[in-house]
This record gives sequence, structure tokens and C-alpha cells, in this order.
Amino acid sequence: QVQLVESGGGLVQAGGSLRLSCVVSGPIFRIDVMGWYRQAPGKQRELVAKITSGGVTNYADSVKDRFTISRDGPKNAVYLQMNSLKSEDTAVYYCNAGVSPVLADFLELWGQGTVVTVSS
Repeated sequence: QVQLVESGGGLVQAGGSLRLSCVVSGPIFRIDVMGWYRQAPGKQRELVAKITSGGVTNYADSVKDRFTISRDGPKNAVYLQMNSLKSEDTAVYYCNAGVSPVLADFLELWGQGTVVTVSS
């Protein structure tokens, strides 16, 4: 069974840094776009950053120049380096990936979520 396993959330002071990790576990043929979303209390889930299999990235305006998304192909992993964290970055962060377990099959997967809390 293919699934996403996240790690790296926690409590950090404003101005600090955290690194989130997400690994695709299970048998897969190909991974397409990978990304991170977040959902703050009382708000809708929003895109934070995404990266294609070719390394093209896209960021929400609110995190540009502070967050960096990267991926490790051989490890089937995606990372989110978060610097200069602000209280408004507090949210549950979800990993997302488009995965083909076998050729001609496609699944959109979500991680279980990891909590990031930024104290001011």
C-alpha cells in the first residue's frame, strides 16, 4: 500500500526554522508533483509550495523567500525548509503527491499532517 509519511513538525519561536520531511512508502512506478499544503484553525487548506518531477517550484506569496521546497528522487522524498517563521505560519502541514503505483494508474495521496506551532 502506497502512503505518505511526514515528520518534522513542532514548536518553534518566531524567527526560527523547521524542516519538514515526507517520504512516499510502498511500491511505486512514478511520482509526479509533490507539495506541501497547510490548514490553520478556522481556515481552508492552502498551497504552500509544490515541485514537479523536473524540479520546477511554485510558492505561495506568503512564504516566498522564507520557505524552500526540494525533493530527493531516489529516496522518494520531499522536504520543506522553513526559515524566518512567523506566528501566521502556525498550521497543520500536509504533504501531497501525485503517484503512479503502476503504469497508467494515478493516485493523489495526502499525508497524515504534522503540526507546526510558531510562538511569538
